[in-house]
Amino acid sequence: MDLLRSAVQARLAASGQVFGPAASVFWHEGELGEGEEWQVFLRTTTDRYPELEAHLKSEHPWENPEVSFTVIEGGAAPYLQWLTGATR
Repeated sequence: MDLLRSAVQARLAASGQVFGPAASVFWHEGELGEGEEWQVFLRTTTDRYPELEAHLKSEHPWENPEVSFTVIEGGAAPYLQWLTGATR
């Protein structure tokens, strides 16, 4: 919740949710690992993404957290206007 709250409070994201825990299997430092992970889903604009990414990396306890994005290609005009306004 801390990453979600800090990103929205700083207006780097308009909103978000935390999902999890999820069972996870992954490679880490050359070894197969298993554990629980949580996914933080945030909504932002293309121009705010670099700042959001930097914020998440600096605030996350892992050295190399997964930070990725999906581009919103379209949507309802009022929603997209809200998204832009909420990240200013």
